[in-house]
Amino acid sequence: MKNFNRGFTILELLIVVAIIGILAAFAIPYYQSYIIRARLVEVEHAVAEVKVAVSAYRQENTSWPNCPTINEIRNSLGIGLQAVARISSLSIDSSTGVITATVDNIHTMVNGKTITLTPTLNADSSFSWKWEWSADFPIQYRPKFPK
Repeated sequence: MKNFNRGFTILELLIVVAIIGILAAFAIPYYQSYIIRARLVEVEHAVAEVKVAVSAYRQENTSWPNCPTINEIRNSLGIGLQAVARISSLSIDSSTGVITATVDNIHTMVNGKTITLTPTLNADSSFSWKWEWSADFPIQYRPKFPK
């Protein structure tokens, strides 16, 4: 009568655990980076909505809207930004039209940093917008805004 042991040896189990540990050591930081970037895209889309409304307001009124808070942006421009929990403050400068958003609820590396949109009036009365971010915004998390 032969006695066959079934199962894995401790060495085989240790090798599998080591491989899983190595993969996790690389995967978790990449995953965290993708989550931060995805949340920043949410901020980018919210600011782009404001940009469209500000452009329309400027074309109709020949002046920039005076909206120093999110509530005034909602009331004056009719933009529903209630669902955007990634922005702690949002303002529009009435003299220059610059839109400034302060990032929040994303990650400690980017919370409190600002993203701005600066308009330039072209000769044909259209607008060009330039995306910028605060100097302390981490380079690896800076959104890849269209140029």
